[in-house]
Amino acid sequence: MRQISSLLQGLARSLSVGRDRDRRGDGGAGGDGKAAAPAVLRTSGTVWGEGSETFAAVCSRRGEKGTNQDCSIVWEGFGCQEDTIFCGIFDGHGPWGHYVAKAVRDSLPPSLLCHWQEALTLASLIDGEKKLSDCRFDLWKQSYVAACAAVDDELRRSRRLDAVYSGSTALSVVKQGDLMVVANVGDSRAVLGTTSDDGALAAVQLTVDFKPNLPQEKERIRRCNGQVYCLADEPGVYRVWQPSRDSPGLAMSRAFGDYSVKDCGVISAPEVTQRKISSRDQFVILATDGVWDVLSNEEAVQIVAGTPDREKAAKRLVECAVRAWRRRRRGIAVDDCSAICLFFHSPPS
Repeated sequence: MRQISSLLQGLARSLSVGRDRDRRGDGGAGGDGKAAAPAVLRTSGTVWGEGSETFAAVCSRRGEKGTNQDCSIVWEGFGCQEDTIFCGIFDGHGPWGHYVAKAVRDSLPPSLLCHWQEALTLASLIDGEKKLSDCRFDLWKQSYVAACAAVDDELRRSRRLDAVYSGSTALSVVKQGDLMVVANVGDSRAVLGTTSDDGALAAVQLTVDFKPNLPQEKERIRRCNGQVYCLADEPGVYRVWQPSRDSPGLAMSRAFGDYSVKDCGVISAPEVTQRKISSRDQFVILATDGVWDVLSNEEAVQIVAGTPDREKAAKRLVECAVRAWRRRRRGIAVDDCSAICLFFHSPPS
């Protein structure tokens, strides 16, 4: 019971830290861009992991379509645990998309913490403390599923936001010691930079881009009477449509919000996976589709690895994506581009 009480106190402290930093309005970062621990960063910048070797660089750049609908968060010391960090990136769409993305960003981490704390407490009562280390991933997975459902329901009931024809993706990771849990709703992507057997740096995609034409996604949507097809002027761009209306044309199969097509098979359930981080794993990139539409996984990993100053890694990746848009997609408006680069180890001296 003493451990349970300590865990609950830790949760209260962690949530209090997030609220206090929001009130200060500094995003949790100091004037030099480095944040004291525990830190919550909601803007472009950097966060050094206290008590660990982790380091996160964040950058977001508005495209040419209007308001930047991307946003992100890095929460170092997540749950008041020195070895734990939460990173999330969110991509809004629709007329209220930027508000929906920020609402999900602000609600998902604390909701996840609350559900994880409940799951942890229950597991310790049932199985005892000895088995907790064996079910870390299962606890995070069930917490993510519950948190995403709660956040989507909260959005549906909100009187401040109209999320009927607007929504947001959500891609996040929780790194706890050598365990990395990845949760994805939508078409943002996580890519790992790791050293292969021959010593070369390799790119490993950790998530699925949930597009409507994926067989399992398409089947679910059609079972719910939704339609999946491309418009004549957008070959290869599959969208979700209501059965008898030419709307809303959603280009992803999973999202928060978008209640006009929730009955048509669009869901907010996350795909949750894990990876045990080894000494070969160097960093993970979380980026919105504005980056991946013009850069391959391998290109992105090489850009990040080739940036001498880690603090500029995310900025350089975003800048390269913007240049790629203008070079490879001439005549098409540049999309919003955002990225988080989370490094696992201290740089070599």
